[in-house]
Amino acid sequence: MQTGYRYELTDPVGRNFDPEFKPELTPAEMLALGVFCGKYMTDCRKEFPASWFKKAKLSPKGRDCSLNYFGVDASRPLSEWRSKGWLHDDDPRGWFQWYCRYYMGRRMPDEDRRQIKRWKAFRRHVSQIKMNCEPGDPFCRPRQRQALLHWAYDSRKI
Repeated sequence: MQTGYRYELTDPVGRNFDPEFKPELTPAEMLALGVFCGKYMTDCRKEFPASWFKKAKLSPKGRDCSLNYFGVDASRPLSEWRSKGWLHDDDPRGWFQWYCRYYMGRRMPDEDRRQIKRWKAFRRHVSQIKMNCEPGDPFCRPRQRQALLHWAYDSRKI
């Protein structure tokens, strides 16, 4: 999907995050839990540490939403992301690609601010689960819980 793209790593892996950005899951933890129907990272493994993929639930042949932690599809098509202007040329796959690269140490101040703002806005789903579900009921609102996992919020703990 993206060939010849290069970027500079200016910060240590997994450190020096913006003070407003406090993801609850690392990219490796997200991949091990099962996100994006197993399809997201199947063709760009060389870009990221091999350790991220040791327990990753991936589906090289196509989307398999049974691999998602909550077993449901909680993704919007890439075409919708494009039409809404949510993608940046540097990260044509969206927020998770940005997060993986940010986690690795890439910093792009304007884009980082935009993506962190989007991440913070997604937290509204935590409140909706808390308002509508019994504490600890993982079967209540599984699509919303899966979507939260896609944004590095650990919805298993709600």
